[in-house]
Order: sequence, then structure tokens, then C-alpha cells
Amino acid sequence: MSPARLFVVGCIAACTCPSEPARPAADAGLGNRLARETSPYLLQHAQNPVDWYPWGEEAFARARRENKPVLVSIGYSTCHWCHVMARETFENAAFAAWLNASFIAIKVDREERPDVDAVYLAAARELGSGGGWPLNVVVTPSREVFWAATYVPTETFLKTLQALHAKFIADPYAVALQSGAVTAALRERAAGGGPRNALPGVGVLTAAASYYAGAFDTENGGLRGAPKFPATFPVRFLLRYARRFEQPQVLPLVEKTLEKLAAGGIYDHVGGGFHRYSTDARWLKPHFEKTLYDNALLPVAYLEAYQVTGRATYARVARETLDWVSRELSTGDGAFASATDADSQGVEGRYFLWSAAELDAGPYYAVAPPGVVWVPAPDEAKRFELTGQRAVRSRRVAPARDDKVVTSWNGLAISAFAIGARVLGEPRYLEAARRAARRVQPTSGPLVHTGKAEAVLEDYTFLIQGLLDLYEADFDVRWVEHARALQAVLDRDFADAERGGYFRTAAGSDVLLVRGRCEEDVAEPCGNSVAALNLVRLAALTGESRYAAAAEQLLAGYAETLARDPAQLHELLLALDWATDPLAREVAVVGEEVGPFTEVLRQTFAPNRVTWAGAAVPDAGAFGWLEGKRALGGATTAYVCSHGRCELPAKTPALFREQLGQKP
Repeated sequence: MSPARLFVVGCIAACTCPSEPARPAADAGLGNRLARETSPYLLQHAQNPVDWYPWGEEAFARARRENKPVLVSIGYSTCHWCHVMARETFENAAFAAWLNASFIAIKVDREERPDVDAVYLAAARELGSGGGWPLNVVVTPSREVFWAATYVPTETFLKTLQALHAKFIADPYAVALQSGAVTAALRERAAGGGPRNALPGVGVLTAAASYYAGAFDTENGGLRGAPKFPATFPVRFLLRYARRFEQPQVLPLVEKTLEKLAAGGIYDHVGGGFHRYSTDARWLKPHFEKTLYDNALLPVAYLEAYQVTGRATYARVARETLDWVSRELSTGDGAFASATDADSQGVEGRYFLWSAAELDAGPYYAVAPPGVVWVPAPDEAKRFELTGQRAVRSRRVAPARDDKVVTSWNGLAISAFAIGARVLGEPRYLEAARRAARRVQPTSGPLVHTGKAEAVLEDYTFLIQGLLDLYEADFDVRWVEHARALQAVLDRDFADAERGGYFRTAAGSDVLLVRGRCEEDVAEPCGNSVAALNLVRLAALTGESRYAAAAEQLLAGYAETLARDPAQLHELLLALDWATDPLAREVAVVGEEVGPFTEVLRQTFAPNRVTWAGAAVPDAGAFGWLEGKRALGGATTAYVCSHGRCELPAKTPALFREQLGQKP
């Protein structure tokens, strides 16, 4: 057995369901060091008898002085198993007394420090421990990992830590060998195999589509098996693949998945919005936490499917989800909070569950154990709103809300509301996107992740994407300029000059074991996946070759990963599809009466395009592709171009629609 496989303990599945709300340390006395923090998760542990430190050099300096190992425990405020472990273990006075004497203990909010979480999650996987939270790692004073696990019962956890402490004191060489092997493996993976010179080919797209067709759950939608996460099935990629390669047989996979999601218990039929994931294969038994990122990503998938199919269900689900975000996650200053808990009054799902008698909603809705509302036979014509149940639920004790404003997730929300405004014609969604964009962009100083935490890659890439989507909704070129300014910072401080793409943290950031890159799309897209699409869009909008070159270098840097496992980076496939698409468009509508033409855009699924519409084109120096575009003979005129070659100017919406739908 290799040194990197020593001291491994098994783990429990990833937790995504919340428990009790955070409460200020002042409620129960002075508390520990975490009482001075602002993170809801850290404040939940401020009254533990464990002598917790927040992440930082102070804790590691003490560990070096006293020659003690360090326990780093990572979680987040809506994590059910984190709270179970807190109640069973970290609130246990006897356990805490031993831990305080033998270890230095650090608590980390993974949503506040995703960079720390990513490094130690990678280390846990290297040790053979599955992913998930709470993530508990034992590290040396130099921050190197030599043990990792997720939830562990108190007695087992104590015995394991005692053995690890004894090993740390008695055999430091073995510990150094173990932790050094893990660090070396992480650094080798982070270094990659050097630059890649070849742009991935379209065969990668076909291979990805074939994989998803083969792994598809024909009965329930999504991927086969359980638990089921909506993010694992790439609706947006498959819609693009079906369009570009004229493969309509792919569309039933998309429609089955979206239909089952919208009918299942994972969707909140009373209040709107999606729960985090389902523990069963039928999408019936959710963990009841609701996150901003899920409820920003899913509406976009539904809106694009609505453009392709015209199905009213998809528009409704997108609208109800965006309305839930507006109603339940708005912070009042334009931004959106992070999540709502699953539990209320100490019971998971209590706020969301119903008896059959309480539901009393006729044959359309049904109740599945333990009381989840779902739709056995969806039929939009027979559907009705559960207004009575909504009124009843409003009198229940609502789940607590995590009020952290995370820049990256707000970037996703800006995209969702901007696309919702464009596709659904909802002015209030456009205003929501504008307010959020103004709120999360710094008026002075650097971009932040949340609070005082430094921004990471996803903060830049998701916000840039949101600004570009907002531009496509109102055609205000200032949003593009803001996006370009953020891209300039990203290129300066995060760029990986050797392989292309970007590191997750800026140069000069907090010292971690490795300066890593994201390697897969999971609950959220990989920052480099979104960066690639941003660069392709910026290249098309501005005509600047440096953006196109950066996009190609990034895609080439992931060529080996895409060739080996294209499903690992399914969001990156969106950028590859655009970069290799002969049907990629530049669309301009010029004139006083653009409404009939933008209505065509609203109804048409033409994803790989940049657009401008207005009475007169802006300065051609900003967007060179607009040069020469004007309203001919005083009539509103549309121009549909592809890689600089334009169709005949269209003066009627009918001709415009025909040109948008043409195949190469």
C-alpha cells in the first residue's frame, strides 16, 4: 500500500440538507474565536466547547510552536450531516477537552473559502476518502494532509484522532512521508501534462452525446441511479447538439428529464423553486435545502428548452423559479442570498411536507412519503395553483436563510434573470438583473467572493457571463465594458501561462498546498468552462483576436481531459460547440422599430450568436462587426452574419426568422 493510502477512514455520502439556523454567539455568552466571524456556518459553531480557530496563519503558527497536528473541519450552514456531527461530537464537552489539549482545530465555511475546500477535497480523494461534507482532514503544521474523512461517529472519530495524534508524536517521519506523498500527488495533478497545441475536434461533442444517451435513465430522466442531481445531466449541451447536428432523437432525453424534474418532489409545487437533489431515482424524495446556484442554473435550461419546443410547462417552471428567487432570496439591496435551510423547528422538510388530507388537491397532485407533493400524470391543461396550500404554509415556521452574498452565485442569478427577461419578455426580470449587477460589482477596490474573502476564479467568470447575458437583454454596451474590465483582471492575476486558462486563485493569494485549477463541472460549472465561453463571446463581440486566442489555448489545455471523458467538463462543451460552429452568428437589428425583430430573437433558439439591437449602432471602434450596419431606407433592418459574411439585409421579421434558422 502506498503512503498516500495510510490512515484512511470511510465516509458518508455528501451532505446537502440543512439543520438548525445560525445564531449569533451573543445569544449564549462569549463563545470561542468564531464568535468574531460573520459566516453563518462559523457562527453556528461559536458556542462549541471546541477551541476553534477560523482559517488563517494564527492557527498554524500555534501548531508549529506547540508541535501539534491540526484538524481542519469544513462544512456549510445548510449541511445536515455537518449539524449532526456538531451535535454529536463538537458539542460533546469530553471530546472537546481532549481535542483542545491534543490538536489545533480550524473551522472553514466552504462557501466562504471555496479555494481551501477544493484543495482539501482533492487531498481527501487522493487518500481514498469519498467527497462530501462535513469534510474533516488532519494536517501537519505546514498544512499537508495525512488523513481525511467525512462524517464519523463520535467514538470512532475520537479513537481515530487519538491514533493519529500518537503517530504524529511518535513517528514524525512516517507522517511526513504520508503527507508529502499526498502533496506531491496534488502538485503533479495541478501541473498537468504541459501545454496542448491542438484544439479539440467536434468528435468530442459526438462522444459526449453518446455517453449521455447510454447513461440515460429512460424511465425517470437524468442519469441512471440514485441519488440524482439535476446538474449532472447537461440539458444545454444536448439542445445545442441536437440543433447543430440535426439529431432530434436527443430531444426526448432532454424533455423526459425536464418533465420528470418539474413533476417530481424535487420541485416545490406550492412555492416554486428546486430542492438540492433527490435521494431516490424518481426525483420524489428530496433533501429540502434550496440554493441560489441551482435555482439560477435550472431556469436557463428550462428557458432554452422552451425556445426549442414551445412547451408552456418549461416557461412556467422557469418563471416560478425566478419568482421564488426574487421573493425568498432577495436581500433588499439588489443582491441575492445563498440558500434556505431544509429544516424548521428541528425537523427536516417540516415546512414543505403535507398529509394527503392537508393537500386535498384533487386528482392532479399526489403525496409521496414522507409527505412530498408531486404530479403523477403531468398535463399542463389540467394543472392549477395550490393557492390554499400556499396560504397554509405561510403560517408555518419558515426555514432559516443563509444571507451570505456570494459574487459567483449572484453572477449566475444575473444570467438567469437576464435570459428570463429576454425569453419571457418580463421587464421585472431585467430590472432584477440590473440591480444585482450594480450591487455585486465593486465601486472601489477589488472584487470579493463574499464578505472580506478574496474573489476566486468563479467570481470573475460567472459575473462576466452574467454581464454579457445582461447586455444581450438590454443592449447596453456598458455591461460589455464592465465585463472586459473584469476579464482584464482575470488575465492579469489568474492566468495559467503554460497551459492556458486560469488558476482558481489569484497570484499572491493565501498560501495553499497547490495553486490548482478546476477539473470538472459538478454542482456548479468549472470556472474555466465558463471562462472559455466568455472568451468566445468577447471575441465575437469585439473582434479582438486576443480573446479568440485565449479561448483556443484554454480549450487545447483541456483537450486530453475532453478526449478521455467529455462528460467531466460538459459545460466546457458549450464553448467548444461555439468555437467550432460554422453557424455561429453575429446579428444586428438597426432602426426605430426593433420590437418585431427582437420578438423573433425571443422565440428562436440560436445559441451561438452575439446580438445588438437599437436605433443606431454604437461606435464601431467598440464593436467592429457593427460597422456599416444601418437602417436602409429608414426601415428597421436586420443583418444576419456568420464569421463576417452576411446574408442580404432583412427588412421583414419573416425573412429575419428564415435567415436565423438557416443551416450552414
